[in-house]
Amino acid sequence: MITVTRLNGKELMINPDMIQHIEDTPDTVITLSDTKKFVVSEKSEEIRRKIIEFKKEIYSGR
Repeated sequence: MITVTRLNGKELMINPDMIQHIEDTPDTVITLSDTKKFVVSEKSEEIRRKIIEFKKEIYSGR
């Protein structure tokens, strides 16, 4: 799971395997494969980095 921040400052954990796409419009909107949408304060590039770090951690067996 990766942690993102909603616009109200509350943190939300999302399964990155459920992300269908991410848009910067100018707020960042994460759309999941079940069509749920979340508006977050992180930009798409930061979310991408979080996903990469999450995957590295999972596949390295740490």
